[in-house]
Amino acid sequence: MKVVSIVQARMDSTRLPGKVLKKVAKSSLIEILLNRLKQSLEIDEIIVASSVAKSNDPLEYIVNKIGYYCYRGSEVDVLSRYYSAAKLLKADIIIRITGDCPLIDPELVDQCVLRFKETGVDYLSNINPSTFPDGLDVEVFSFSALEIAHKEAKLAIEREHVTPYLINHQQFSRTNITNPKDLSHFRWTVDEPEDFQVIAKVFDFFSPNIFFSWKEVLELQLTNPNLFKDNLQFNRNDGTNMGQGQKLYKRAKKIIPGGTMLLSKRPEMFLPDQWPAYFSRSKGCKVWDLDDREYIDMSIMGIGTNILGYGHPEVDDAVLKNIKNGNMSTLNCPEEVYLLEKLIEMHPWAEMGRLARAGGEINSIAIRIARAATGRDKVAICGYHGWHDWYLSTNLHSNNNLDGHLLPGLEPKGVPRGLTGTTLPFKYNDIEQLRQLIDSNKGEIAAIKMEVSRNEGPKDNFLQEVRKLATENSIVLIFDECTSGFRETFGGLHKKFGVDPDLSIFAKALGNGYAISACIGRRAVMEAAESTFISSTFWTERVGPSAALKTLEVMERDKSWETITNKGTEIINRWNQLSEKYEINISTWGLPSLAGFSFLSENALVYKTLVTQEMLKKGFLASNSIYVCTEHSSEILEDYFNALDPVFKLIKELEEGRDYKELLNGPICHSGFRRLN
Repeated sequence: MKVVSIVQARMDSTRLPGKVLKKVAKSSLIEILLNRLKQSLEIDEIIVASSVAKSNDPLEYIVNKIGYYCYRGSEVDVLSRYYSAAKLLKADIIIRITGDCPLIDPELVDQCVLRFKETGVDYLSNINPSTFPDGLDVEVFSFSALEIAHKEAKLAIEREHVTPYLINHQQFSRTNITNPKDLSHFRWTVDEPEDFQVIAKVFDFFSPNIFFSWKEVLELQLTNPNLFKDNLQFNRNDGTNMGQGQKLYKRAKKIIPGGTMLLSKRPEMFLPDQWPAYFSRSKGCKVWDLDDREYIDMSIMGIGTNILGYGHPEVDDAVLKNIKNGNMSTLNCPEEVYLLEKLIEMHPWAEMGRLARAGGEINSIAIRIARAATGRDKVAICGYHGWHDWYLSTNLHSNNNLDGHLLPGLEPKGVPRGLTGTTLPFKYNDIEQLRQLIDSNKGEIAAIKMEVSRNEGPKDNFLQEVRKLATENSIVLIFDECTSGFRETFGGLHKKFGVDPDLSIFAKALGNGYAISACIGRRAVMEAAESTFISSTFWTERVGPSAALKTLEVMERDKSWETITNKGTEIINRWNQLSEKYEINISTWGLPSLAGFSFLSENALVYKTLVTQEMLKKGFLASNSIYVCTEHSSEILEDYFNALDPVFKLIKELEEGRDYKELLNGPICHSGFRRLN
């Protein structure tokens, strides 16, 4: 019977790209692995099974150069790749070895093959259960069993990891080889950079010999454990249990402070250790992760950037058309003029405007203009207005100053202490607090900067009273509509309440996923922008304005704000119905199209985590808030609530005393800003 060892290897490992060609002892890991494996007395032929991805071309070249054959097959369907490679070599018995095991021991492999032949089983391994060090994994199975698995396996995990179908279906006979002492906590595999450091030290110790046995490595670890300390933090089979997005996020946390560019997209904010983290593509209200799993986005929809859904064809076509004509030039793009004319037309009180690309920077631009126009320094704020120094300085005096303003407890480290007292917070609907701020800082406040509405609406003519105070004290009133714009009206939310600011800013939904932000205002205030330096190269590219112009056209035609408000109202009502059905106390908040709910319980974060975990299993990106888009159809909402109902039932059981540790598969989500270790 022909025994073939199939070594699966590829270059684009998520956690350690190109690892199989990394060199130790002057040879690549794949060369060392193959040459060690060649010492086996039971193996008739060795073949490397890689994918057709172009990134694996260098791997194939090296494998061929050292005298082995490299079969190229499916990137994601590794089971199919194995079957094709085995069939090509007319294998009767297959030995599965992974390319991240350079310490694979030929004697151990032979032991497994001989036991396989003696027992006559369909499948044998030394990993069920694992008692050998991680990195000595051997699986042996018959071609006939592999053929059945190839024909019948349906689940993604069964296709990606080759042997789960053989392990989990009763039609196959199985056995396992165990070591007398459990050594499974030792880690000799290469998945992480720290793993490579350990393996390099091992080969350096034995150099120039590369044919030492696994028992010699064991002796080295027992007598010199410091050589193996670099990767002690990793658990066995982390990679098998993690998606590609989770693996990539582990890499990201090593090189990106905080792990992501945006706090609100940190996986820890949703489902630590389980959240997909990265997307491969998006369309409508669907998102596909790096493993090509499809999800319905019933969460934050790009943090509110896509009212028309992801990848709207008209918006994308408009952008692509202008990209073909050139995105940048020494000259200015005409679309910036057309866009500002449109925004001013929608808001007749405004006469001039400036464009940027992000919400935080347009907030800072508005503050700079207001200070330049008034000659004053201080700013009264109500709401969330970005990350820049002027805003975060609110917390220089007290870390509690931004409590109640969306993101409490933000650390003002790195913000100049000289800005202490220049940004003054006041509470929404508390006109007396604002009046006292103005009176105690007479003639010093340049601007009142506020969100028109976020989690609650104005009471007792609050916005009108703010407008009055601003006018009486010659203060520039700025409405931050980065989030609220285009949600309930065609333009700023302030149009709904009939209160005009001096400046208004827009971002998020303005470009339906493309970067664009705008500040429009009264001429007397906006002209101050000419007396101060506000300028940036990439504010002149044309993608953002082109996207915004087409987005506004589609919004106006389809009355998107009415659609998302109606859908959001339905969602809020059905959340409340679920809470009543299961007698769970919740509070709902936000604009209908930016709706959310909170569990009124000391276990609120536990329940929020459970919602995300269980909904993810059912194909939904979901938490306790939804940014509604026009692509959230009635059918999708029905599926969402059918999936959410049994989760509320579980929460009821927790309220009645069930231990949440029975249900959660990982850590509890974070409540806000937290330093990542």
